[in-house]
Amino acid sequence: MTTILFVSLVIFFALNVPIAISIGASTLISLLASPIPPTVLVQKMFTAMDSFPLMAVPFFILAGSLMEHGGISRRLIHLANTFVGHFAGGLAFVAIIASMFFGAISGAAAACVAAIGSILIPEMVSRGYGKPYTAAVQATAGTLGVMIPPSIPMIIYCVMSGVSVGALFMGGFIPGVLVGVSLMLVAWVIARKKGYRGERRFTRTERKAAFKDAFWALLMPVIILGGIYGGVFTPTEAAVVAVVYGLVVGFFVYKELKFSQMKAVFVNSAVSTAIVMFIIGTSSAFSWVITSRKIPQMAAEGMLLLSSSPVVVLLMINVLLLFIGTFMETVASIIILVPVLLPVLSALEVDLLHFGIVIVVNLAIGMVTPPLGVCLFVSCGISRISLEDISRAVWPFILVMIIDVLLLTYLPVLSYGLPKLFGLY
Repeated sequence: MTTILFVSLVIFFALNVPIAISIGASTLISLLASPIPPTVLVQKMFTAMDSFPLMAVPFFILAGSLMEHGGISRRLIHLANTFVGHFAGGLAFVAIIASMFFGAISGAAAACVAAIGSILIPEMVSRGYGKPYTAAVQATAGTLGVMIPPSIPMIIYCVMSGVSVGALFMGGFIPGVLVGVSLMLVAWVIARKKGYRGERRFTRTERKAAFKDAFWALLMPVIILGGIYGGVFTPTEAAVVAVVYGLVVGFFVYKELKFSQMKAVFVNSAVSTAIVMFIIGTSSAFSWVITSRKIPQMAAEGMLLLSSSPVVVLLMINVLLLFIGTFMETVASIIILVPVLLPVLSALEVDLLHFGIVIVVNLAIGMVTPPLGVCLFVSCGISRISLEDISRAVWPFILVMIIDVLLLTYLPVLSYGLPKLFGLY
């Protein structure tokens, strides 16, 4: 019944009621005629998790936790503050820029909100910034963690679609920067309206000192991404390198990481990994069910009956993704929807790398939209405000992110320009 409900909802919002009823009925008849043994579903779950690229997931999660406890996040925040803190709403700029750097290491949005927000949200509130504004800025900035490579959702998409991980990582830079700059613009406009003044302008000497202090933190994404694009190691191996680098810098360079903290670091990382991998396993089994019942082919035929124009179909897909993102976790959405949408994309000759950027950025908006928005809940927990308060404050940021999605959808060069320039695609 879950399969029938989900498929009907998907087709209803992407197409229309008659097609949704038709496919839902077809699925029901198929399941009743040949039910799937539970052992097969369990096997599909474990097969989905038994993947070399997915080994990167636990290591990137662990690297993010080491950054948080090892002093790396704090130094990135201070460095950003010396350069942009003097603008109106300067600490909001700091939150967004620091999240971009954190995203270039961890690949997880919620971890990004927790690591940066736990430092910046109390600081911004103490400087007179409103709690709803502060929480909304940090929640939306956290979504950059999955747009700027490395990115866990990007790895999942590559596993599902066959697109090169390195190429998709390279393709995520321009979109990530585009969204980051857009968020800063909205934060600046609101800060000017509310009268949030910047900090003092730091001297060149202070900026040099901050850069020197954050040098090893800045070197981390350079090593990780440089190693991937230089062919030194794979994305999975890069995740391991990130963990080793985080341990060395935290223990021996910054000397802020203590052995007493390691239990909490490993336990929290293990719990987060277990949640993500369980979602991957169950979503993959679900995806196999709908694929085996030829739901993707029926969905493709129904969608193309409405229009054969890539412009119209991509708009319908974006609306569908925005809706699905409000109540379904990002990784699960990618695993379930990609097999459904691939036949449509192939029929319209839509570039899969380009669509990979579109689906990741689009679903990232779901992380800051009620009722599921995981980044909203993390930010609310830190700032101690209600979901209603942050929901009212976050809408200007969501609207500009939707505009960014449309730009990325209809200007594909923003996605595959860099990979083609560097010969990765």
